[in-house]
Amino acid sequence: MDTSVVVVGAGPTGLMLAAELRLGGAEVVLLERLPEPTGESRGIGFTLRTMEIFDQRGLLPRFGELATSTAGHFGGIPLDLGVLGATHEAARTVPQSTTEAVLAARASELGVRILRGRTVTGVEQGDDHVTVTTAEGTTVTARYLVGCDGGRSVVRNAAGFDFPGTPATTELFLADLRGVDLPPRMSAQQVPGGMVMTAKLPGGVHRIIVGERGVPPRRRTGPPAFAEVADLWKRLTGIDVAQAEPVWVSAFGDAARLVTEYRRGRVLLAGDAAHVHLPAGGQGMNTGIQDALNLGWKLAAVVRATAPEALLDTYHDERHEVGRRLLANTRAQGLLILGGEEVAPLREVLTELADHPEVARDLAARASGLDVRYPAAGDSPLLGARIPQLALTRAGRDTTVFELLRGGRGVLLDLADNARLRARAEGWREQVAVVTAEVRAAADTRRLDGTTAVLLRPDGYVAWAAPGSYQDLPTALRRWFGPGRGTGRPAPLD
Repeated sequence: MDTSVVVVGAGPTGLMLAAELRLGGAEVVLLERLPEPTGESRGIGFTLRTMEIFDQRGLLPRFGELATSTAGHFGGIPLDLGVLGATHEAARTVPQSTTEAVLAARASELGVRILRGRTVTGVEQGDDHVTVTTAEGTTVTARYLVGCDGGRSVVRNAAGFDFPGTPATTELFLADLRGVDLPPRMSAQQVPGGMVMTAKLPGGVHRIIVGERGVPPRRRTGPPAFAEVADLWKRLTGIDVAQAEPVWVSAFGDAARLVTEYRRGRVLLAGDAAHVHLPAGGQGMNTGIQDALNLGWKLAAVVRATAPEALLDTYHDERHEVGRRLLANTRAQGLLILGGEEVAPLREVLTELADHPEVARDLAARASGLDVRYPAAGDSPLLGARIPQLALTRAGRDTTVFELLRGGRGVLLDLADNARLRARAEGWREQVAVVTAEVRAAADTRRLDGTTAVLLRPDGYVAWAAPGSYQDLPTALRRWFGPGRGTGRPAPLD
C-alpha cells in the first residue's frame, strides 16, 4: 500500500478529514485537482456547531479576531440564535479561502501528504485495497478512499454511487466586489421579481447574491459575465454596481441530491460529494466539516486495527439522516427565499410561529447545526448528543471538556471519583483518556442533571452516561473503541 487512506479534494471537508485521520494515527495522501488554491470563497462563516468543533480542536485562535453574531435566519425569517444558549456565537464573514488556508496548515503540520495538480480519472476497488489513477500519471493504492471532491464528484461517479434528487429549477448569481459600499443584508430579502442578499467581507469586499424568480438555470461552461450579474442587480434593486471591481463571480442553483449510501465497500463520501442543496444559511461547508469529524476517527481506528471494520457502517447510519434533514430544511428555506406571492401566506404563518420560544429554538437549531443527535439507547438526555462545553477542575488545574478532546482520543470523564469505574476502562487506555474531574460552574452542573460519568467519542458525542445508559461501560467501549487489550471479564458496576 502507498498509504492507508486517499482523500480526494482539498476543500474544507477534505482538509478537515485528512487532519482528523492523521490525528487518529492513519497515513493519508490528499489529492487535489487544482495546482494551487484559487482564493475564491463560495462559503463564508461558521455555524454554531462548527465554532464548537474548531474550539474542540484548538483551531479558533488561528482565524484571528472573528466577527460573531447571534443573528440568524430561516429562509429569510429572522432568528435570534441566542435562544439556544450555545457556547459560541456564529462567525459571519470568514472567507472560505481563509478556512482552507487554516485547515491546510493544520493538515500539513500533522503530516498529511498534499499532492496538488492531480486530476482523478479512475477508481478501482480490490478485496483489500483501492487504486486511484490521475490524468497526470499518478497512481496511489490505499486501503480506503474518501471522495470529498464536491457536487460533481469524480469519485462518486467512478465508484457507482446512486445520487437521486431533484435538478435545479432556478439560478442565482454570486459576486464579490471591490469599490462599492452596500448596506448589509445578511439574510435573504424578497424584492419584486426575486431575492437579494449582501454581506461585507474582510478587505473591503462586498458580496452580493441575486436571483430572479421564474428564470430557469442556463447551461454554462464557465462563470457568468459580471455585466450579467450587475444588470440583474440593478433591475431588482435599482442600485448600479457596474463600475465595481469583480473579485469573483459565480452561479449556483437549487438542485437537491443525496447519495443513497455514504459507503460502498472501501470508498466513502463526505461533504458536497454526498449531498448538494441550496446553500441556505451556509450549511453546506459546515455540514461537510461535521461529516469529516464523524468519519475521521472511525476510519483511523479501522486502519490502525484498534476497531472492527463494522464501525464504518455507523458513519452512514449517523450522517445519512443528517444529510436527509439538511436537504429538507434547505428545500423548505428555498421555498421561502425563492417563492413568489404564492408562498406569502406560508412566510406570514412561519414568522408568527417563530415568535414562540419552542419554535424559535427548533428553527435556530436546524439552521446552526445544533439539532444533530445520533441514535443511542438509554434515558440520559446526553446520550447521542454532543457534550456541552463544561468548565472543569482536574488535579487542581482548571480545564474544559473541549480541551480534553483536543488530542483526538475518546474521553471517559469520571465526575464522581469512582475508582471501580476507572478500572473497568483500563484495557482501553490506548484509545480513551480516563479523566477524573469536578464541574466548576453551577450552570454546568444543572446541564448535567445528576450525570456522574460520560464516555465521549473523539468527535465529542456522548456514547455512554451514568446513570441512564441501557448498556454497561465495557459494552459501550467495545462498540466504539474495539475489544481493548487484556480487558478480561469486567466486574459488575455498583
